[in-house]
Amino acid sequence: MSNGVHDVVIIGGGPAGLTAGIYTSRDRKDTLLLEKAIVGGLPAETDLVENYPGFPDGIKGIDLVNKFKKQAEKFGVKFSEFDEVKNIETTEKKIKVKTERNEYFARAVIIASGSVPKKLGVPGEDKFMGRGVSYCATCDGPLFRDKDVAVIGCGNSGLQEGESLLNHVKSIKFLEFLPYMNAEKILQERLKNHENTRFFLNHQLLSINGDDFVKSTTVKDRSSGDEKQIDVEGVFVYVGFLPSTKFLSKKISSGKDTVELDDYGYIITDRYMKTSLPGVFAAGDVRSKKFRQIDEACGDGTIAALSVAEYLSEI
Repeated sequence: MSNGVHDVVIIGGGPAGLTAGIYTSRDRKDTLLLEKAIVGGLPAETDLVENYPGFPDGIKGIDLVNKFKKQAEKFGVKFSEFDEVKNIETTEKKIKVKTERNEYFARAVIIASGSVPKKLGVPGEDKFMGRGVSYCATCDGPLFRDKDVAVIGCGNSGLQEGESLLNHVKSIKFLEFLPYMNAEKILQERLKNHENTRFFLNHQLLSINGDDFVKSTTVKDRSSGDEKQIDVEGVFVYVGFLPSTKFLSKKISSGKDTVELDDYGYIITDRYMKTSLPGVFAAGDVRSKKFRQIDEACGDGTIAALSVAEYLSEI
């Protein structure tokens, strides 16, 4: 760092950000990684990762991202955790990154801020947050030992976390709005054949009910229109994600240039991870794209870092 200006500031400590950091620091670029919570991202909340190459028996999500972090530290990446970015803005030949605690300056920025779980928006969801409603089976599963719970959503996340929950709970009722599951077939086979699971496809969750804690859910069969109550003591929500781009809603400008977002709030980039703002790149789940996987995020981080190296050599 010269004159208080880092070569690269990376926003986000998930697989994309950590991979980018490994590459930029190995290239002897002064690299600072900012993370609003604990480094690791969403994979740190995943009990078992089975589709990341190199681990034929699978690996716990937290163990995988800790390996990423250790490797990044080895090459010199500096970390600032619990340091949430509030705004970024460009000045001549440098970019200011403002957080709750500090202001940082960089010659280039890689946004790898990822995504956050989407809420259902049904009655009872906010009321019972932390009192039966959860978005992390790995975190909260042991609290529901020998209890009946519901998992909302039958995508990969819902079934993967449901599989983790079965180590603790008595039974799981899986609820899916669509008339089919869109998780990997191997996950569907495992969960459908388990004696302690039941699936409610083409069903809509109407409300989460209880007194001090969750006691039941009210659901609607979308085929017949019939409504019924399902008794559960926990509800785990996996209905998709939203991009962590709130800090981009504030003015980020260089003349008339801004970071362009798609209709859903994801960052639009080219194939080299360049955004519409010079010197600002994006990688991982925060990008506008079709697929979001750990190894794909690592690939994004690699490309972003190489593109940053090229950019810095030209300015």
